[in-house]
Amino acid sequence: MGPSGARAAAGGGRRSRSGASQVQGTNDSSVASKCSAAARGYVQDGFLRCFVSKARRRAPLVHRGYYVRAQAVDGCVRRFLLQSRGCPRRQILSLGAGFDSLYFRLKSAGLLSRAVVYEVDFPSVVSRKAALIGGTKDLATVVGGAGGRESGAMSFVGEDYKLLGVDLSELSQLEKALEEAGLDSGVPTMFLAEVVLTYMENSRSDALIRWAAQHFCQAQFVLYEQMHPEDPFGHIMQQHFSRLNSALHGLAQYPDREAQRRRFLQQGWTECFIADMNQFYTLCIPAEERQRVQALEPFDEYEEWHLKCSHYFILVASKGMELTWTSMLSSLAASAPDNAPATTGSIRASVCVIDSEAAGLRRFAHRSVLIGPHLVLTTGGFGEQDGRHCRLRELHLLVRHKHSWRAGCVRVEEPSSAWGGRLYHTVTRLSESRALVMGGRMSPTSTALGALWLEFHKSSSASDPDSIVVQFKRLQLAEDPVSQRWRHTTTEVTCQGQKYLFIYGGCSAVWPVLGDWYFLHVEELSYTQVPVQGVAPDGRHSHSACAWAGGALIAGGLGAAEQPLGSVLFLRPTESGFQWQTLETCPPLVPRYSHTAHVHDGKLLLVGGVWLLAPSVPGVAVVDLITGASVEYRIDVEAVEWPLLLHNHSSVLLPDEKELLLIGGGGNCFSFGTHLNPQPVCLDLCDILTS
Repeated sequence: MGPSGARAAAGGGRRSRSGASQVQGTNDSSVASKCSAAARGYVQDGFLRCFVSKARRRAPLVHRGYYVRAQAVDGCVRRFLLQSRGCPRRQILSLGAGFDSLYFRLKSAGLLSRAVVYEVDFPSVVSRKAALIGGTKDLATVVGGAGGRESGAMSFVGEDYKLLGVDLSELSQLEKALEEAGLDSGVPTMFLAEVVLTYMENSRSDALIRWAAQHFCQAQFVLYEQMHPEDPFGHIMQQHFSRLNSALHGLAQYPDREAQRRRFLQQGWTECFIADMNQFYTLCIPAEERQRVQALEPFDEYEEWHLKCSHYFILVASKGMELTWTSMLSSLAASAPDNAPATTGSIRASVCVIDSEAAGLRRFAHRSVLIGPHLVLTTGGFGEQDGRHCRLRELHLLVRHKHSWRAGCVRVEEPSSAWGGRLYHTVTRLSESRALVMGGRMSPTSTALGALWLEFHKSSSASDPDSIVVQFKRLQLAEDPVSQRWRHTTTEVTCQGQKYLFIYGGCSAVWPVLGDWYFLHVEELSYTQVPVQGVAPDGRHSHSACAWAGGALIAGGLGAAEQPLGSVLFLRPTESGFQWQTLETCPPLVPRYSHTAHVHDGKLLLVGGVWLLAPSVPGVAVVDLITGASVEYRIDVEAVEWPLLLHNHSSVLLPDEKELLLIGGGGNCFSFGTHLNPQPVCLDLCDILTS
């Protein structure tokens, strides 16, 4: 959430008491999240605790979000101070600063020589901050004493620190207050706005940007904000802020990086460079630092992490000062264009008509498997039950009747405590009455779930023919660590007439990315050494795997550097075993992960997933396995309930009907709430499978 001053700006010059309360609530939530990230070692900041009345531990995803924001903003500020170190005076103006500790960190690090920091925010927030500084020894000491209180806009004054309570949307009042506080338009100045301008009416925020460019001869403007409102994640993000009575006004007129860049240039800034936070995290933070952060605490929300980072950007504009990041930001701007990959056409999506309750399919990180010609069994995952979000233990059965589906009944005999409602597991049907459940997790630190037989048969109840009986049986395997993983794949392959399950990749509680593989002999249920030639592929998780021509097709996934992969690998059967082979695609596939995949009539279908090309979202990629030709199709969602998040979903191919049944999907969308796709969706593949 953004600093509280943004809320003040959103409503013009007057705010109600309830509005002021909302402002303070936003500020308190933001500083609590920053404090939680600091407590876990993401950032070094001993001052944040002074602004928090009660420490609250946030989720790892929130920690990462505030970490990358701090790295981007602090990096810009420190480069400005380094660049202007030879000047007799320089100044930083933080707009909507809230309870930010920037001044205290810079001052204690000895970086504010001949520099003054001005902070502006809503008067009620500034008043609280001034009281905290004056009453907290650690803060007052940094300022250089208790400081002074003055009338008018200035609530707290130190030698190099000025705290002003002004409505940012009232430019004339802001300009007057800053002039009285000593802001000098003739010295190098950095303007800093973290999630502030977007809450203002565009005419007012544009006027503020233009004023800064016109009145300061040597200046830089740093902006951290949201973008890409039009895709599913962006829609959820907007809904969140609208519920908080904080609509993101800037998104409609300035929805992407190019629009923001033009905005600053049109308002008088001479240079402007911008990058989304995926680019910044990958290209601007050293690999060893990323490894440190990734090891701080268990993490398994990769999809929402990348989606969050693709919807926030860091912008640096300048006038009269060279941008020291020019070359780096130029490469950043070119590394991931906003343009969507070319699509050949669209695939029509329709609501899957279910004659009875389908609430049990509102889940993600589950698995769905075809256990009969018209029977789809869904297991595990995280979803909604009895009005609350939790791991789901209940199994769900879908039964097809002509052109519609209905929910069947699943009765579990002798429930196994080993089942537990696991996430990110695999289910492989091995016969007409048996499937193998492999791996999965409860949490990133609770993964010892092992392997289970899932045995099923039709119920003998005449009153309910659409019902099955299921029994779980623990399977003892010689190499138990093989099944202590999640986000892996399990594929049936054939070697010398023998059937094996090929278990590949994934995560474990010890290793965030696994690159190993095992062959489980289907009849003997023992792990077997099978020769595999060729260069071993990079480790990955959240990839897809399909059986084809006796081997396995591995597509996409997330690698050790937490970057999506675009390769298609074929574990090809040979006379003595298997061989790794890379399938070249033309054009190359856009790297993606958390998708599902199927093979039909020599074509590989990759469905949904996450890639880094916001605002477009993956639809269905079709790869001709003979020629390597690849085609991207978008999914036409006009006839289904939107937004539709197609990651952490499951899909079932119905080859006779040439349809794909998409079940579940969604996730915890940063701090914006959990989204669960409301109902199954059917994709009509007739056009793409006959073309």
